Amino acid sequence: MKKVLVILLIILIAVGWTISVTGFQAGSLEIEPINKQMKLGLDLKGGVYVVLEAVTDAQGEELKELMNQTQQVIERRVNAMGLSEPNVIIEGEKRIRIDLPGVKNASEAIDSIGKTAQLEFVDYTGQVILTGKDVKNAGITYQQDDPNVPSVALEMTGEGADAFQEATSRMSKIPSPHRSDPNYEEKIAPKIIYIVLDGEVISAPEVNVEIRDGNAVIEGSFTIDEAATLAALIRGGALPVNLEEIQTSVIGPTLGVNSLNQSVLAGIVGIALILIFMVVYYRLPGLSASIALLLYILTVIWILIGFDAVLTLPGAAGLILSIGMAVDANVITFERIKEEIRNGKSIRVSVNSGFKRAMTTILDANVTTLIAGVVLYQFGSGPVKGFAVTLMIGILVSLFTAVFITRLFLTVFSYIPGFNQPQYFGVNESKFNIQIIKNTKKWYSISVVIIVVGLLVGSFGGFNLGIDFSGGTMIHINMNHQVEVDEIKDVIKEYDLSESIVHVGNERQEVMIKTKKSLNNAERTQIFDDVAKAYNLTQEDLLAADQFSPSIGNEIREKALISVLVASIGMLIYIAIRFEIKFAVAAIIALLHDIGMMIVFYAVFRIPINSPFIAAILIVVGYSINDTIVVFDRIRENLRINKKIKFAKIVDMSINQTLSRSINTSATTLVAIVCIYIFGVESIKEFTLPLIAGVLSGTYSSIFIASPVWYHLNKLINKPKYAGK
Repeated sequence: MKKVLVILLIILIAVGWTISVTGFQAGSLEIEPINKQMKLGLDLKGGVYVVLEAVTDAQGEELKELMNQTQQVIERRVNAMGLSEPNVIIEGEKRIRIDLPGVKNASEAIDSIGKTAQLEFVDYTGQVILTGKDVKNAGITYQQDDPNVPSVALEMTGEGADAFQEATSRMSKIPSPHRSDPNYEEKIAPKIIYIVLDGEVISAPEVNVEIRDGNAVIEGSFTIDEAATLAALIRGGALPVNLEEIQTSVIGPTLGVNSLNQSVLAGIVGIALILIFMVVYYRLPGLSASIALLLYILTVIWILIGFDAVLTLPGAAGLILSIGMAVDANVITFERIKEEIRNGKSIRVSVNSGFKRAMTTILDANVTTLIAGVVLYQFGSGPVKGFAVTLMIGILVSLFTAVFITRLFLTVFSYIPGFNQPQYFGVNESKFNIQIIKNTKKWYSISVVIIVVGLLVGSFGGFNLGIDFSGGTMIHINMNHQVEVDEIKDVIKEYDLSESIVHVGNERQEVMIKTKKSLNNAERTQIFDDVAKAYNLTQEDLLAADQFSPSIGNEIREKALISVLVASIGMLIYIAIRFEIKFAVAAIIALLHDIGMMIVFYAVFRIPINSPFIAAILIVVGYSINDTIVVFDRIRENLRINKKIKFAKIVDMSINQTLSRSINTSATTLVAIVCIYIFGVESIKEFTLPLIAGVLSGTYSSIFIASPVWYHLNKLINKPKYAGK
């Protein structure tokens, strides 16, 4: 039955990939390929997102009602643009985020969003009776003859009440035609007041009586939601709050398409290299893992589609990165199986025993990374949340494919005559015999020197804070040919933005203008227009533009610090519960080591510290703890079965036993990251480059820092030489 199941799984994977790439249609059943079903973020398809903050002292229910009213007005305006899948959501208490995919003219779109809503009451000739400023309030009431039917109650201002009385007096005297009258529409028009919001009729009630006191009721077959929506739209005719633009990002369609193509290429190359490595190094287990990995990728993509998730550029990077990390569970298991085979056990027994003994390590290691993902989702925003979602889904799916699917294939292989031989399971003699504890002073000194010297070198230039941390504006322009920076400075010298104008891209045909000034939409548009006029550019040459107010920068910095602290505390509590407090303290020191190394890397190489910096730090923290737990788990196991061996030897033995796993996992993860760096666009390179340093640091600390620190803590507190004492 297992052989049959393996064959069915292979067929399922082959069919699944075929349908995913080409689509499927049979009669009324149609499945579109994944490239048409996957929702892409603005950074992959181009568009605009803007965050507006209400300038008001309102609180509680008053603020909530105000924000709901504003959201509904903006939604109507956005929907009128005819965009596919626009999104208007309330963030926090006083902010509204608007996503506008596929926008062609970003400046016009932002202007349209930010303007005050225009509400008018007009007659059939187009004459304006009232405007939004004449409406004091609008709410829900119920019809007197049927208290279950909702209506919309209007209250006019004093001046508005007089104008409304005059109009309704005139209209109420016009006879009402019968609905069977063939000229009904023409005859009823003079009795109707058209309520128009931003040029669109939202209600057209018939006037039956003269309204003398400024209080009118619009009756009809409303549901409670319809009445509430109409009332909110009428109240929003003159927005009672100013909206301040505090964050904006514009991604041109050219840059978006290029980002998508580069991400796909990075994924294909990275996956291919990982699969080749696994098959060459681990033979049949590697082949089993590769098949499971193809199912893993397929499953993650369709889960993202099923949840209607939006794939962003960091999310795509997260997917590729999770593929490299998904190999980790397989590597842990395969190294265990190889150990069992070296100890003289049969292939069948080794496969079964290897999976059982690896299970605890796999669960502990992945839970810590999952904690990082949860915290990242909680404290991140926009694309960073997309990265977190992809990472968390990837971790959960990898547990299933690595533990169940790979095991099924290996179990079947172990029963096939001719295949159940050690050489087909990548078994070789273990050659590692590194003296770790004996040279701890050397390992500690290397780390201290790098961190201290790095911080001193970096302190002279200071940290390169991105505009999302410091507040400011970035404008990315395609010049279509090489242009000297000084020439551009002359073009925009009146704006005093010469602090940072640099070339980007391999051919130096693109320039990036950065300033700590938070420029509004009109100012950004004027700067680009001046450059476009000087060099004959079009709107499509505006590749990207970002703006962050100083308040957003402060908030992002606070979230970065809180997220790292919360994730670290969560991981360490888990380690303390699963192991003991000394292991947790050792993990803290290793974690601080890796954070220090990352900060040094950012400082020395002047890499911008921006929103993805949070993701980079947390991924490295999660990866480092993951790696450390694998070694700690082996130390804990060896402590139970080797009670007459000195602690120093226990630590050295445990590290050497897990060294192949540490190296191979780092190799597959680095392959994925390097591919993203090589083939990725400029913004994603700034995210992945520190990850390379972080993975190397995490691997180093799990081997040369964490376990030696645990040994010295154990020696200092308990002072035993042997595990049995």
